[in-house]
Amino acid sequence: MNPHGRLTEQFERQGQWLYHRRSVAIIAILPLLVLAIGFPEFPGHGWLHGTAVDHLGVACLLISFAGLALRWFTVGFVPANTSVRSTREQRAAVLNTTGMYSVVRHPLYLANSIVAMAFAAATGSLWFLLVLVAANALYIERIAAAEERFLAAAHGQAWSRWAAKTPAFIPDFSLWQPADLRFSLRTVLRREYNGVLHVTLAYFLLEAVYDLDAGHQTLSRWLVHDPLWVGLLLAGLAVHLSLRTLKRHTRQLHVGGR
Repeated sequence: MNPHGRLTEQFERQGQWLYHRRSVAIIAILPLLVLAIGFPEFPGHGWLHGTAVDHLGVACLLISFAGLALRWFTVGFVPANTSVRSTREQRAAVLNTTGMYSVVRHPLYLANSIVAMAFAAATGSLWFLLVLVAANALYIERIAAAEERFLAAAHGQAWSRWAAKTPAFIPDFSLWQPADLRFSLRTVLRREYNGVLHVTLAYFLLEAVYDLDAGHQTLSRWLVHDPLWVGLLLAGLAVHLSLRTLKRHTRQLHVGGR
């Protein structure tokens, strides 16, 4: 009996279950988020005060956009049929081993983690940040295990050789290999437009709760004196609707082989 092997198989089974129910993870964390932002007297909250909270929000927003940028940089180089964004099944006719995939096996999971951890930090709740870091590590570990099992079965020795030298989550830029294809902005715009709206909406709601509830500001005063978050939300919504319309009703964002 190989305990390590049994543990790996358990991670893979759990990851497969989570892969088909990815929205469950988000729903599960919502009660903790409500507790983190709705009860400032809770232990581990309020480690920053005054203008430092606003500065933290802006800094974390920039870090979240850095995570999105990592997604854009990754997606912009990949060919078609490398992966399918679906909770129903996994498909990958082509194994990505160049570009960001040459320095880290799971660049998209890394990018998602950056976005999520930055938002958790923006709540100003130390306990929520620590809980989300731990939960994200457990979640990603299992999802990645299931994905790697699928890729190993689909690509055999090619996957084994690539996985043996490429770290899972911490990039090693000394391994960098240029992508086989040129960067495609249209592919990024077609595939990644949801992220901008999700990030801007999340930060807008967070800042609205803090300023209107905890900060006891009126809506009109908040809109006049702190228009950044409303402006960002409107910009994110405009980007989302424009690109969604182009994707669904035109071929302008279509790129052959992508």
